[in-house]
Amino acid sequence: MTATASTWDYVHYDPAEERLRESLCTLGNGYFATRGALPECAADDIHYPGTYAAGCYNRLTSAVAGREVENEDMVNLPNWLPLRFRLPGEEWLTPDTGKVLDHRQTVHLDDGVLERRTRYGLSAGRVLSVRQLRLVHMGDPHLAALRTEFTVSEGIADLDVEAALDGGVTNSGVPRYRELAGRHLTHVHTGGDGDGTVWLRCRTRTSDIRIGLAARTTAGEPLTPRREPRRISQHTTLRLEPGRTTTLDKIVALHTSHDPAISDPLQAAVDRVAAAPGFGELLAGHRTAWGQLWRRAGLEVPGEAGAILRLHLFHVLQTLSPHTAELDVGVPARGLHGEAYRGHVFWDELFVLPYLNLHFPEVSRALLHYRHRRLERARASAREIGRRGALYPWQSGSDGREESQRLHLNPRSGRWLPDHTHLQWHVGSAVAYNVVQYCEAGGDAEFLHTKGAEMLLQIARFWASTATWDERLGRHRIRGVVGPDEYHDAYPGAAAPGLDDNAYTNVTAAWVLQRTLEVLRALPGPRRRELVERTGLDDSELEQWEDVSRTLHVPFHAGVISQFEGYGDLAELDWAGYRARYGDIRRLDRILEAEGDSVNDYQASKQADVLMLGHLFSPAELRRLFERLGYRLDEETWRRTVDHYLARTSHGSTLSGLVHGRILARARRAEAWTYCQEALKGDVADLQGGTTGEGIHLGAMAGTLDLVQRGLTGLETREGALWLDPVPLPELSSYGFSIRYQGHWGVRFRLEHGRLEIAVPASDLPPIEVRLPDRTLALQPGDTCRLVLPE
Repeated sequence: MTATASTWDYVHYDPAEERLRESLCTLGNGYFATRGALPECAADDIHYPGTYAAGCYNRLTSAVAGREVENEDMVNLPNWLPLRFRLPGEEWLTPDTGKVLDHRQTVHLDDGVLERRTRYGLSAGRVLSVRQLRLVHMGDPHLAALRTEFTVSEGIADLDVEAALDGGVTNSGVPRYRELAGRHLTHVHTGGDGDGTVWLRCRTRTSDIRIGLAARTTAGEPLTPRREPRRISQHTTLRLEPGRTTTLDKIVALHTSHDPAISDPLQAAVDRVAAAPGFGELLAGHRTAWGQLWRRAGLEVPGEAGAILRLHLFHVLQTLSPHTAELDVGVPARGLHGEAYRGHVFWDELFVLPYLNLHFPEVSRALLHYRHRRLERARASAREIGRRGALYPWQSGSDGREESQRLHLNPRSGRWLPDHTHLQWHVGSAVAYNVVQYCEAGGDAEFLHTKGAEMLLQIARFWASTATWDERLGRHRIRGVVGPDEYHDAYPGAAAPGLDDNAYTNVTAAWVLQRTLEVLRALPGPRRRELVERTGLDDSELEQWEDVSRTLHVPFHAGVISQFEGYGDLAELDWAGYRARYGDIRRLDRILEAEGDSVNDYQASKQADVLMLGHLFSPAELRRLFERLGYRLDEETWRRTVDHYLARTSHGSTLSGLVHGRILARARRAEAWTYCQEALKGDVADLQGGTTGEGIHLGAMAGTLDLVQRGLTGLETREGALWLDPVPLPELSSYGFSIRYQGHWGVRFRLEHGRLEIAVPASDLPPIEVRLPDRTLALQPGDTCRLVLPE
């Protein structure tokens, strides 16, 4: 693999890497995406073509371990890619069946085009060269196109070609899910006409989403349609003359019944593909749309890190583009790139929205609308466990109910085990954090005073009703939860799951209560009265919130913050021994369970848990939070805490290296780059051991962008100002980016070897207040400020 800021290039065909390449060569536009599978290859143990539309879910029931298990999945839609070819009477040519002389697959990041070149060796020393260009249109979110060019080296050759739409697909891209039901599509019907257009329609089995797909294929020769079960194909024979290129274009339109302003998805698809221009014009419009995106989101970082960051940004924009602002969807943790995590929405938006807020605030707003539309479902979930307010699910899908599995498979032992991750109630604090961050970055008072305030109120109400008073401690406690570290879900030998006083959960709950009180006090009178009348809020409840926000218990042991009450009593793990035996121990939980042991017994974490507090809050803000709770958090205590968990974390999540890199940039700068590299290379090097082939890790990708944009600059948006406290790393000391802030487009930041330049574009907007550790500046539109940073 080779990479630049504008291309991501794979040379040679390697079946073992094909799934990884398919994920990282995915093309999308925020409405739908298609994996970078080779069009001539069907799904098998090597290849997995997949097409996914944002928010398109279906629910099926499976028999697992003697139980009926219901799961909702993001649906693998009909495959529009198939295009295969062969010499008459011979086997279809693929890299697995033919003689591959050379092969190259390149993602052109600047314009969102996937280029593929393969040279096949034919009989009598002839060579067939195949070049393909693929796009999923960023201008028209319902269109995709595939251009295929065939050239034979010598002699005239006939080439049989088949293009198809395949509705016989299933969800089978994740091996550990294959015991579960995966056939989500039903009522597959196909048809075509003599003008080169064919179509396929189907629907999902239980969610009853109707899907229409139409393809227009042109090859310079007539194409004959052929209907097959769950599939329609078109056939032709091309006469190839030596040295002359013959081109076949396939243009596809996709609609679902979720789309606005249509009555029939199939008719909409047929009409759209009929009206679509040729490939050349589509490509030009696609390039224009990508150019506009890069102008709004560009990040200039030199070297290998810059190339990877550019790829990460590319995939973020393909999953969450301006088209997403028109949809009712959340942030799928694995993008639109595969079926891992079933396409569910977790807390990953906590790592995604901070970047989007400063470039595409309309997308952030839409993603928060997804949460607000499911507020009533979250309130129902809280009532089901005897609480008030809103309990957002750890895993969300179509309607906001809890989608976390109750069983999960340990591939190492082959056993299905109870899954208690639904107890990660801290996801509500993540939603609240994103509301506040979005409104402070964009100045969206309208959202904050309406939907934002309502979400904050109900999340705060949940935490206040969950906290219980402990007379012995003289503090409130939150019991029976799971924190960000998913390895710990119960006490050793406990009959019931859940842990008490997870520090991250309690501190963020206190923050939610405090910030909600501030928002409610600042509401304009009429808005406050409306909210009070609608929610039944009264002064006694506000007094309770104030009390809980100051008295939540945070456990400590050995001079460090405890991950949860009793954490310090757990046994120490023989880290060196396990590394010597297994090498890669990222999934320590699976290793121990397969040995008949449990990670619950040890001081061992999957990922950053306590240290997540340092990811969300600046050192000064975190110190103030602890002071408000009645605890002293000085630099030495935080340093000891960082050291303690750094030595006891296996980094079984791609988010872990990201958080540790950001924390260490301030706490132990010399070690920070190691973890930053872990975050940068998590997907491109598939450091989690095969998981990237099942879908990218969108939160980690967006988190690396935020690390450069906010983490290393200390950039915060709060109290109506931009706060800056840079901590540049030697390996990332020179880079630039622009942001959108409080209506100012293109506020430019340039970090260059100990100097920081800030340029505000000319406009008639008010000045921007910039707060540094040692001074406050007011930058007028048109101003440029150059600062020398302290050593």
